[in-house]
Amino acid sequence: MTVLRTFLLLLVFCSISCASKKEVVKKTSPEKVVIDSLIITKVPDQVPPPPPPPPPIPEEGEPMEVDSVYIPAPPQPPKLVNATNTSFHQKWDLVLKQYVTDQGNVDYSGIRNSSDFDIYIDWLVHNKPKNTSSDVEQLVFWINAYNALTIDLILRNYPVKSIKDIKDPWDQRLWKFGDKWLNLNDIEHKILREMGEPRIHFAIVCASESCPKLQNEAFTASNLEALLTKSTKEFLKDNSKNEITKNSLKLSKIFKWFAKDFKQNGSLIDFLNRYTDVNISEGARKNYKDYNWDLND
Repeated sequence: MTVLRTFLLLLVFCSISCASKKEVVKKTSPEKVVIDSLIITKVPDQVPPPPPPPPPIPEEGEPMEVDSVYIPAPPQPPKLVNATNTSFHQKWDLVLKQYVTDQGNVDYSGIRNSSDFDIYIDWLVHNKPKNTSSDVEQLVFWINAYNALTIDLILRNYPVKSIKDIKDPWDQRLWKFGDKWLNLNDIEHKILREMGEPRIHFAIVCASESCPKLQNEAFTASNLEALLTKSTKEFLKDNSKNEITKNSLKLSKIFKWFAKDFKQNGSLIDFLNRYTDVNISEGARKNYKDYNWDLND
């Protein structure tokens, strides 16, 4: 009996001891478990890899590789070159030959889609001639500039029936040459007229029917003198703009607006006689024709 009682007491004691040491596990979340008030955080099975580094930035002018497709770097601004650079005046020459007729009619719609014209305008504003440039260089640059910028003005407002449909067309400072914004009046009155060459009035064109016709070739250092003379003679010979006889003159209002420019080396009659086949008398009667401002298209 004593042995049996001892065995039963040991059995009861062991059962009580094991029950007191039993771990109680409570689930709190998929990421945490509580074991006897101890919180253990589960470690994710996988850690996402870091994002790949960005592609290297290419050097200026080098292509950039994106999925085996090469994208060229942006173009650089035009470099300064000589203001009489023949290659750039040739671009203007190409535009004139392609879009201006022998009669001076301008295809504005065509020029609007011409990349050569855009390149030439951009080149002009970045290549203002220096003060030390010769008169020939200055005349070539500013005559071409006036004519190209007049077309640019028209295209900024196209379609129009007349340059006068545009508000203050000659006073809009739309083009920055160096650090100075210029308008067409600046170029005509403060630059070209100050050079003392009256024939510029038949070389620069205000996009109108009564203006001198726009020559379909660019002015260059090599053709300047010949083209100024040709422009003057053609304008005087055009009966829609001037009617000239020995004793009677029906002249363009250009000769009225800029009268003093034609009297630098004598009278107006002296100037006209140098460029017409008619021997005009000094006492010839003068009248002025109405000016037609319709677009020269």
